[in-house]
Amino acid sequence: MRFRFGPAALAFAAAALVATAAVAHHGWSSYDAERVMRPTAEVLESSWGSPHGALVIAIEGQRWDVVLAPVSRMQTRGLVEGDIAVGQTVTVEGYPRRDGTREMRAERITAGGKTVELR
Repeated sequence: MRFRFGPAALAFAAAALVATAAVAHHGWSSYDAERVMRPTAEVLESSWGSPHGALVIAIEGQRWDVVLAPVSRMQTRGLVEGDIAVGQTVTVEGYPRRDGTREMRAERITAGGKTVELR
């Protein structure tokens, strides 16, 4: 049994794949842009990789995940991996998740003596 797919079917399949990839990535609407946070904390964990960097810091004794920008953007804007290494002190400005999960989306970070815009 052979199946033949015309251009419309292939276009639909391509659109479905793109939509699925978009849903799998972080949706920024899940963060509360009305509630700005600016904690200064020691980096407990650091990830310098794809699709974006990430940190774990302690805020008032609780571990928080921090979603950073893609590595290429951070490098272009002057942030280097050592600036956010474990043990470094950083100030992160960003927005917490609306659902109460201890995660924030970082808009900017002060690390290594400089402030870097991430978005």
